[in-house]
Amino acid sequence: MGTRVVITGTGIPAPLDPRRAGPGVLLCAEGLALQFDAGRATTLRVASLGMACTDLTAVFLTHHHSDHLIGLDDIVMTRWFDDPGPGGTLPIICPEGPCVRFCQRMLDPWEDDLAVRQANELQPSRPTAAIGGFTPSPAPRVVWTSGPVSVQAVTVHHEPVVPSVAYRVSTPSGDVAISGDTRVCAEFARLAEGADIIVHEALSKDLLPDDPAWQPIIAYHADARQLGEMAGQLNTPVLVLTHLCPPPRTEEEEQLYADSVRRGGFKGELVVARDLDSVTLTASEPHVDRRQSRLASA
Repeated sequence: MGTRVVITGTGIPAPLDPRRAGPGVLLCAEGLALQFDAGRATTLRVASLGMACTDLTAVFLTHHHSDHLIGLDDIVMTRWFDDPGPGGTLPIICPEGPCVRFCQRMLDPWEDDLAVRQANELQPSRPTAAIGGFTPSPAPRVVWTSGPVSVQAVTVHHEPVVPSVAYRVSTPSGDVAISGDTRVCAEFARLAEGADIIVHEALSKDLLPDDPAWQPIIAYHADARQLGEMAGQLNTPVLVLTHLCPPPRTEEEEQLYADSVRRGGFKGELVVARDLDSVTLTASEPHVDRRQSRLASA
């Protein structure tokens, strides 16, 4: 069946567009379903694919910014509703530090709710997560494997948010590099070299107001033109832009993102993603599926 990459959320912390959930990427391959980050409404996007939270093999976190984590307890709780036994434990892979501490404490606010549910609904256990923390490194290293599928991680530059990591998933059908949040940087370029698909956050200076208040945001996100230059130098077949800052509201604004990437020198297939857009890797070539049109018209 190949490897399928679905963008579960393309938005930013501010819910400026209800069609854009919080950041997330779902990769399905070899019977596995790997969710990268868990932004706002991730459970709803998973459900819209005809999947349940119990179908997720593991969740991978890139860093501890709230917009990438705010849907995580929802996944864990929803998974528990569907499978309250020990099989419902959710594996979470993330860098040591703030992400691990967040995962350890994320269910604390639900203590009273869980006590009532367990007593009233006679649940045999409480929702749990198996937290797999790893030491992040500027050199790519394998942090998770299952059969022929492996995941590497590398630190990237989203300072002052430290650590922040990117991931590369290797499958029999091909490789996918997922940036998380970062400036365009050499560490990610090394991780993504030879990948069939790059999924990368992007910022458009053309759409941002001329306001000094935006400078801290610009400083730690990926300029679309620089991203096009990097992906062009890597000869990446498919580049998917997500976590779009600011979110484009029209096709004309989406084109501004595309134009910036092309000016940087990227000549491969480009997707300025909307929620539920997907790319499938097969033995022949990548196939882009613009499923988002159904969501936009709903």
